Amino acid sequence: MSISANLMQIHQKIQQISSEYQRENVRLLAVSKTKPVTAIQEAIEAGQLAFGENYVQEAVEKIEFFANRSELEWHFIGPLQSNKTKLVATHFDWIQTVDRLKIAERLNEQRPADKAPLNVLIQINISDENSKSGIQPEEMLPLAQAISQLPNLKLRGLMAIPKPESEPEQQKIALRKMQQLFNRLQTEFDGIDTLSMGMSDDMVAAIECGSTMVRIGTAIFGERDYS
Repeated sequence: MSISANLMQIHQKIQQISSEYQRENVRLLAVSKTKPVTAIQEAIEAGQLAFGENYVQEAVEKIEFFANRSELEWHFIGPLQSNKTKLVATHFDWIQTVDRLKIAERLNEQRPADKAPLNVLIQINISDENSKSGIQPEEMLPLAQAISQLPNLKLRGLMAIPKPESEPEQQKIALRKMQQLFNRLQTEFDGIDTLSMGMSDDMVAAIECGSTMVRIGTAIFGERDYS
């Protein structure tokens, strides 16, 4: 199937799940890491405007290639090292993986004055996996408080990559914890509107548990080439 046909199918599925669980405005982030600009171009022509990238250098080349398309929205969704913050601050519209105040402070300092504040999601390590980035749930409010004081950043919500589980009921354990944290964040801060969780395998459970943004790659673009 083509990228445009895949996108149409995923949008239909999101609408169907959303109406079933009475959810509104669930956004699709197309994860385009390792994919060529030709694939992204095809997705744009099919109406997809928000793209997620994991590797800074590769992403910057793509963002510069599409520099004349101001309607595109670029999200950084990979772990970020301190020496790459300037590239993210300069080129991206969103970062979904902030888990240290030091990184947030660098992004704030390095955000160009002529750009809107960088939209930020705090990454929570909701399944407490050593291999994953993210903070512990109890660290959320202090970090959110600190980020909310940084003028060139705009705190929008939370992101998580729960441990893969094959059974929906198992998936929902971590996803419901994220929903509770998100609700808590909304009561403490203004402008919190984004809960980024759910990929191809747990999208249904994620939307049921209040996700407002699902991150889908392979189901849109096909298998990734890491060679």
